[in-house]
Amino acid sequence: MRACGRWAAMICPSADAAPTTSDPLELWGGLECTVVRVGDTYRDQFEDTRHAEREGDIDLVASLGIRRLRYPVLWETVSPDHPDTCRWDWHDRRLARLREAGIAPIVGLMHHGSGPHYTSLVDPDLPAKLAVHARRVAERYPWVEDWTPVNEPLTTARFSGLYGHWYPHGRDPGVFFNALVHQCRAVAAAMRAIRSVIPHARLVQTEDLGKTFSSPHMAYQADYENERRWLSFDLLCGRVVPGHPLHAELLACGVPAAFLGELVSQPCPPDIVGINHYLTSERYLDEDRERFPPFSWGGNAFESYADVEAVRVHLPDADTGPAARLREVWARYHLPIAVTEAHLGATRDEQLRWLREMWDAAVAVRTEGADIRAVTVWSLFGAVDWNSLLTARSGFYEPGAFDIRTQDGRPRRTALARAAEALARRGRFEHPVLDGDGWWQAPTRFYNPPAATRAAPLVGRARPVLVVGNGRLGRAFAAACGLRGLATEMLGRDRLDPADAEAVRAALEALRPWAVVNCSGWSGALSADEAPEQVWRDNVTGTVVLAQACSDLGIPCTVVSSDQVFDGRLQAPYRESHPVAPLGLFGRSKAEAERAILGTHDNVLIARTGPLFGAGEPDMVRRAVREVVRVTGLDVEGDLVLSPTYIPDLVHAVLDLLIDEAAGVWHLANEGTIGARDFLDRMRLPSPGAPGGGRSALNFSLASERSTIMPPLGEALERHERMSA
Repeated sequence: MRACGRWAAMICPSADAAPTTSDPLELWGGLECTVVRVGDTYRDQFEDTRHAEREGDIDLVASLGIRRLRYPVLWETVSPDHPDTCRWDWHDRRLARLREAGIAPIVGLMHHGSGPHYTSLVDPDLPAKLAVHARRVAERYPWVEDWTPVNEPLTTARFSGLYGHWYPHGRDPGVFFNALVHQCRAVAAAMRAIRSVIPHARLVQTEDLGKTFSSPHMAYQADYENERRWLSFDLLCGRVVPGHPLHAELLACGVPAAFLGELVSQPCPPDIVGINHYLTSERYLDEDRERFPPFSWGGNAFESYADVEAVRVHLPDADTGPAARLREVWARYHLPIAVTEAHLGATRDEQLRWLREMWDAAVAVRTEGADIRAVTVWSLFGAVDWNSLLTARSGFYEPGAFDIRTQDGRPRRTALARAAEALARRGRFEHPVLDGDGWWQAPTRFYNPPAATRAAPLVGRARPVLVVGNGRLGRAFAAACGLRGLATEMLGRDRLDPADAEAVRAALEALRPWAVVNCSGWSGALSADEAPEQVWRDNVTGTVVLAQACSDLGIPCTVVSSDQVFDGRLQAPYRESHPVAPLGLFGRSKAEAERAILGTHDNVLIARTGPLFGAGEPDMVRRAVREVVRVTGLDVEGDLVLSPTYIPDLVHAVLDLLIDEAAGVWHLANEGTIGARDFLDRMRLPSPGAPGGGRSALNFSLASERSTIMPPLGEALERHERMSA
């Protein structure tokens, strides 16, 4: 990366402009639609998220009340092989469906792409070639008013021309600057072509405009990056003239003066400046790189330094966050603004908090007089492998307003969908998890925490999650809630007997939890048959009493059940709809508890698990396997197939489902199977002994016909082994 000296003050903004609309702030939607080239391979997010197969997705978007949607007619998908050979059928159906649903598309033509194989970001003819595609799209869909010919030109140029992630995999300022200028020229050329067909067409130009902060020594690099971040908008607005801080460097890096002159003489200012803001957008640079993790180490031509997320550094005097960035955009350009991507790949509570923060920032800056038009809930159907910037095919999925990991192919609404619907229809949404702070506001986020930071107590100012039971599983739930900024109350048997209806009702009314997780079932060291009355009281009476009280008060409740409700004879993974047929008392008690509450309590989530592991008590694994062996009469050596459940994965999956208001039976075992002997070996535990003989091999493995939300078993075992090392 090239380093430069300090830059002069910002270019003066254009003539003052006042907001032109008194309409409420709108909620727009967007689908992750990148078609990116890595080497000679293209990957399409619509294929990865299977949106390409699901025409019903448009109806799901419409059900949220969203009436404006970022949607692609990407060049690579229309004319992948030859510029004169076009494939319109898929796009015709989708845009017609959008129109029927009353949704106005903001049509994108290139989204982090480099175009079809017959062009590239460093092709000087890219603008003319894209203009041909743009005109064809406008002629085919002349009713479309809003357009984004090229998404995030500067970001795409950085990833393709400076960092080498995407084609043409450049790592040179010359490649970067030429790729950026070609994309901006392509935007202008495309809009001229579109407006020749649709004179009133609007340009919604998107870019990530995160700011860079730094130590005093690295201020020169931060100043450079903070000037460079405006370059796509400055080019489109015709501001890159002699005297612009980057004009000379553009020429020195091989950008033809004629191309810069073209953008000055034929500017194409956005009708709406689209800001895509992420938690990783704001950066911090520090030459003392040893204070930060090695993966953050980089540098410029002169020295090395750490480059980390600004939210992970204590910057008490810095003006950070989305509101600050929106104010900067308004001050610099005085053009209408929309937040065109608001997304966070995280737990559901954090996704809700981030959407609220983006919405509140837009409302606040709009109230100050800026013309803020909308906030866009992004990745409505999630995104795949963005944790690797699409350079690896690991299948890492981040859900959005809808979770596509369902077995029936119909995306499942998440809490983010309900939040989007509330914002679209009423301009506000509420949820108890919003009482807590996001991880980016917690003192635990810092790489180098200041001496006097501590978390503000949640108790007393937030409705809690009530965890009933303080055993290994209850403690894991309480710890997970703490990590996620969720207020928690944990009541062990010494404070609450779940089978005591009066005590349960009193506790619920006093604590006012928004959700209850029942971890109080029997888990003694004795076999179930040696304590039948206690097993039945813990697993049936207590479960039913607590679930009934939660139902009466309208409180979502989770009950942890077991694979032991089955008899193992299926010889295939059990799914939620398979009939129960328990072999022993423990399994019968769990099955009876399920039967007693299913169909009568709509807000109860039953989480069936395999043998639990990963809570710091390794012998619990051996006890669980021993109980199955005792009841079935099997020899553990190769006879018993299981789907173990990694407790850290379980607790986070359950909390997400609770926030989503999911109910009914869910199989929450890690995806995959393992023999009991191999499982014990991985846990470094001896065999519990077995009576041997008698029965054929039994299979207690679990799979889900609802949704595959638990990580693969092999990956979970590896994480457990790393944590235990």
